[in-house]
Amino acid sequence: MANDEEYDAYTETRQRRIKVVAWVVIVSLILVGGGATVLALLFG
Repeated sequence: MANDEEYDAYTETRQRRIKVVAWVVIVSLILVGGGATVLALLFG
């Protein structure tokens, strides 16, 4: 049973890290893509 608890803790930590990485990627894509779009509209 101890092995299952350790695995659950590892899985929870891993999923939290995946969520954080996914949000960072999404936000950076929005900032970079949105920024490029705004600059293209202003100076295009």
